Amino acid sequence: MLLNDDFLLGTDMAKKLYHNHAKNMPIIDFHCHLNPQEIYEDLNFASITEVWLKGDHYKWRLMRANGVPENLITGDADDFDKFYAWAGTVEKALGNPLYVWTHLELKRFFNIDLVLSRETAREVYDRANALLATGAFSRRSLIRSSNVTAICTTDDPADDLHWHELLKTEKAFTVVPAFRPDKAMNIHAAGYADYLVTLGASAGVKIGAFADIVAALTARVDFFHSMGARLSDHALDIVVYAEATEAELDTVVATAIAGGTLSTLQNAQYRTAILQALMRMYTVKNWTMQLHLHALRNTNTRMLDILGPDTGYDGMNDRPVAESLAALFDSMELENNVPRTMLYSLNPNDYLPLATLMGSYQKDTVQKMQLGSAWWHNDTRSGMRLQLQTFADESLLSNFVGMLTDSRSFLSYPRHEYFRRILCELIGEWVELGEVPDDEAILGQMVEDICFNNANNYFGL
Repeated sequence: MLLNDDFLLGTDMAKKLYHNHAKNMPIIDFHCHLNPQEIYEDLNFASITEVWLKGDHYKWRLMRANGVPENLITGDADDFDKFYAWAGTVEKALGNPLYVWTHLELKRFFNIDLVLSRETAREVYDRANALLATGAFSRRSLIRSSNVTAICTTDDPADDLHWHELLKTEKAFTVVPAFRPDKAMNIHAAGYADYLVTLGASAGVKIGAFADIVAALTARVDFFHSMGARLSDHALDIVVYAEATEAELDTVVATAIAGGTLSTLQNAQYRTAILQALMRMYTVKNWTMQLHLHALRNTNTRMLDILGPDTGYDGMNDRPVAESLAALFDSMELENNVPRTMLYSLNPNDYLPLATLMGSYQKDTVQKMQLGSAWWHNDTRSGMRLQLQTFADESLLSNFVGMLTDSRSFLSYPRHEYFRRILCELIGEWVELGEVPDDEAILGQMVEDICFNNANNYFGL
């Protein structure tokens, strides 16, 4: 039977670890893209098409691969027609994690055991929509029913965090911002000069030099901290380490504000210096820094012009990463200003370089440096197993802070179940091979820690 109670759990120990230890642990979703305004307003979804297909570029990529016209993906077609097109795509998606996620969400939220296909699409659509119209399926109700205790959204430094302030009244779970300073770092991007005006206004700082940017970011880190933030997040994509003097940085900033063109070196100098300044702030605040590396974004210019970013046209980069990242961390270690850090890469070839590099900066804190969970294109059974095995090979997997959703969907929490089953599957195999003790108490504690306890202790939310 599809998704039976023991799916993915191929050993007796895996079954014990999942059912007795992993299954009911709470969730800390420490990196996601949920909209805090949507969480606060707590509205119901108009249909399963809205909650499943609106904004979900994972699904959009598969639909395009199945020849679905763009009007049925991101266009203004009828909701059921879009859902029917997705059902037809699911028929071809066996072996893809979205096949599992789709049926997990149907089963866990809607108690629907049907295999989704064009034949069953109408019944699934009608049954799901009937439930989505009820109070038990509002946005916050979906979070509560998923056993979530904390959510970190992704927020620009200039955000006033109005919705986070209002969400403090929510008792079942905590919503806190995570500091995402990409616009302040991306000096090469269109609109950078205008963004500095916005950032300066939010911080009460008139920006004309590099030190002013640092002052503005410092003020915003202070504000975010007062609102409960304990993590930052960077879509760093690539790392190029380059040192610069204050005078050189002032010239770079002045050139960018005036609309001039920067060299590759100047861009790298600025980004390095901003990141170093932020790492100092994070260390003072005892924050965790998350670096998401090696996404190759917006690879289809024509579709970027039509649909904008984050619409399914991103891949993984294969540029060097270790040397520049080592230079960055070494420069900050000389100041004793390396914060707790999670290193994610979209390219799994980076796992070993990152895992070995992080071992050079472990100190004082339990697993201060973490190899972040399998991310985006790696969010698969094989990808998760590779990340878990690499973490275990090169560090202490028992200290891992576990899974996140990295999602814009309120139905994405069964991904934690998927991860937990894969974790228990892997540990169960180690038992069968005689690599770890056949001891449920020891292994069960390890599983509970990875599923929840480590994140609870590590992030201090």
